[in-house]
Amino acid sequence: MNRHAALLVGRARRVFLSLGLALIASSLLTGLVAGQDQAPKVYVLPTSGIVDQVMAGYLHDAIASAGQDGAAAVVVELSTPGGDLVAMRDIVTTFLNAPVPVIVWVGPGGSRAASAGTFITLAANVAVMAPGTNIGAATPVDSSGQAISGPEGTKVLEDAEALLRSIATQRNRNYDWALTTVTDAKSYTAEEAVANGGVDGLANSIDQAIAFADGRTVTVQGQQVTLQLAGAVTTEVSMNPLQGFLHLLSDPNIAFILFTLGFYGLIFELASPNFVTGTLGGISIILAFIGFGSLPLNIAGLLLIVLGVVLFVLELHVVSHGLLTVGAIVCFALGAAALYTQPGTPAGPDVSVALPVIVTMTVLTGSFMVLVTYTAIRSRRSSTAGGLIGAAISADTLGEVRRPLTPIGSVYAGGEEWTARAADERPLPRGTAVKIIRQEGLTLIVEPTD
Repeated sequence: MNRHAALLVGRARRVFLSLGLALIASSLLTGLVAGQDQAPKVYVLPTSGIVDQVMAGYLHDAIASAGQDGAAAVVVELSTPGGDLVAMRDIVTTFLNAPVPVIVWVGPGGSRAASAGTFITLAANVAVMAPGTNIGAATPVDSSGQAISGPEGTKVLEDAEALLRSIATQRNRNYDWALTTVTDAKSYTAEEAVANGGVDGLANSIDQAIAFADGRTVTVQGQQVTLQLAGAVTTEVSMNPLQGFLHLLSDPNIAFILFTLGFYGLIFELASPNFVTGTLGGISIILAFIGFGSLPLNIAGLLLIVLGVVLFVLELHVVSHGLLTVGAIVCFALGAAALYTQPGTPAGPDVSVALPVIVTMTVLTGSFMVLVTYTAIRSRRSSTAGGLIGAAISADTLGEVRRPLTPIGSVYAGGEEWTARAADERPLPRGTAVKIIRQEGLTLIVEPTD
């Protein structure tokens, strides 16, 4: 009996010990979760590329969401060559009226806050930069990247100076230093900006930027707020897929590629009507011009690319023995290099098509043009010698007009599409039933039939 009681007591002890350990583990877990819930939340907003309305909308919505979620601050990870002045002013307005403290970190190393990015950086409650970054070159420019002259230029410059003065007053920045970035297009390293009181400090990472801002007192919607960011939990909030796609169009390389592919899609449609390449080409050109709207487009570069495409089309119809192809390739490469702001322009955004993209697109385009030219030359030689490419088509074969005969067009007959014209050279619309009368080289002579 005593032995049985001892066993029961031992089992009870083990049960109580297990329950105790479970309670301790539960308490520790609950404390850990509670500690995470009580830790300050910081939203990280990756922001790079051309300053446009997509970026302005993204920052406005993300900062508003951070305020609603009770975030302690937001960190804008900035790297931009500049961009649209209207979008820049919208972003500055968002920062100055933000419901939460805004920290701008220009980084990582090699990044910049040029042109419009200068105003955005200075408008933050706390502005820090990574070593190896730069800021400045904020002179307003027109759509071609050139300084605005005349009364309009004076008006725009005075407006930019007034905005800069307002920012410097609210954020306690060195206005005289900041003014040199506008009037003289000066650009400064991160260390120089800190030494001149333009930005608050240096930080190698986002965590260091948060640690630098911890304990600082800033003004948020007219109220003094002391940042308590020790042990902050960061949450990255990127652009949604639609915003990311639209913002991607403002990439100078993407816009150039879309424009080039769009033109070739239209050429393929003209050469062989199928509605697919023409539709895709039209969409590509429209998307390219959406991107061009946020970029300092150089019309001369654009016209050189168009001239290259025109020379390519002429090569298909004119006997030049490859000279037009060479000219087209040269125009294409020069146009791509000069498509945006010319090198050396002190204002921004100073962007250009990347050299590897220029080389790749030029080589691909040149290779295709050489192939087409070679095929066309062989076709002409065979036609001149009395030969034909492929089998001849017999007379009285029935066909259908694919590309209107005005007077030259194309018909579908014998299982393939042929260049054709009416025997009396009258125009025939698409869909007209025709009969083959004879064949002249690679051109079919036809007449309408019921």
